[in-house]
Amino acid sequence: MRQLLTMVAADLRQRVRDRSVLVFGILVPIALMFVLDLVFGEMEQVELGAVTVAASADRDDELAQALVGVLTEVEGLTVTVEEVAAEEVQGRAEAGDAQLGIVVPDGFGAAVTAGQGATVDVVEGDGAGLETDILISVVHGVADRMTAGTVAAAAGTQLGLGPDELGQIGQQVAQAPPVVTTVEGRTASEQLDPGATMVAGQASLFLLFTVGFGVLALISEREQGTLARLRSMPMRPGLIVAAKAVSSYVLGVLATLVLLVAGAVFFDVGFGSALNVAVLVLAVVAAATSLSFIVVRVARTSEQAGVSQAILAIVLGVAGGAFFPIGATGAAGRLLDINPTAAFSRGLGISAGGGSLADIAAPVLTMLAFAAVCALVSRLVPDRGVAA
Repeated sequence: MRQLLTMVAADLRQRVRDRSVLVFGILVPIALMFVLDLVFGEMEQVELGAVTVAASADRDDELAQALVGVLTEVEGLTVTVEEVAAEEVQGRAEAGDAQLGIVVPDGFGAAVTAGQGATVDVVEGDGAGLETDILISVVHGVADRMTAGTVAAAAGTQLGLGPDELGQIGQQVAQAPPVVTTVEGRTASEQLDPGATMVAGQASLFLLFTVGFGVLALISEREQGTLARLRSMPMRPGLIVAAKAVSSYVLGVLATLVLLVAGAVFFDVGFGSALNVAVLVLAVVAAATSLSFIVVRVARTSEQAGVSQAILAIVLGVAGGAFFPIGATGAAGRLLDINPTAAFSRGLGISAGGGSLADIAAPVLTMLAFAAVCALVSRLVPDRGVAA
């Protein structure tokens, strides 16, 4: 055990001194997170501009004024309503003086309350955009509520109700509060918001590079003759490989935790319970380390090993949603599910949604099974480096 710890400490000191882990395991992914946030973060945050609405509505008509006045109450949108004559609405919209024009006909309120219905003209002006689409949707929503009052009044007429009663019914239905309301909720289980997905994806992507620095050093030491000298020392040959595995595992765990913490600080994302996150990190690092040992067995030179490791990292990272979510069904979906990168993000999504250790058992077992299979394959695959 003492010999193992000594070699592990030596490998860790070497990785720290050459700064490879610091640069490619921490600084590069954090820098890439900022770049991706600048590119895609702006797409998620749409800023709505001010809107001018040219409206024609009878000032003595309560329902007409309510239809126009509701536009100024849209949350997150600055709306200025300019009252103009009906014949001026079209011209102001075409000239670009107003992004939206609304003409509410005379007698609108009386027609609605009497169950006769009415037509509201809406004109999109020059420079209309998302803001006007929102306002048009609001107008449609309010008009639908008023239409419901018209339908209720028509039904009352068939039942023989008087004009006063019909007016009250129509007005009550039009002004009644919604029966069904919606509230903003949290992201669904097994899903991360875009910022958290970006952080988790980059952490798992560069993890495959980080663990490779220690494991792939076996090939470099074999080429330089250092490995032969180590094997000539009075210790079991398996300790050398074990030391590389432990040092790579430690580096992977530390680098991944640093990236997740940095993402939480810089991008204001959360992944739930710290215990859940720690278990997921330990599992995904085990999977990445085991995969690196297959590369060591297959590659003949350090250059081949580096290229192979990079290809595997990019393929697994992209397929696991390191840059953008990938959805698939059938056989392709099941194949993506066993990807440790995807399982890691899925586990973090469950944890972020309030899941417990039992809830993240499936992704953890997926990553551990992947690690076990890779470890077995690395023992069965012939060592091409030794054969060369």
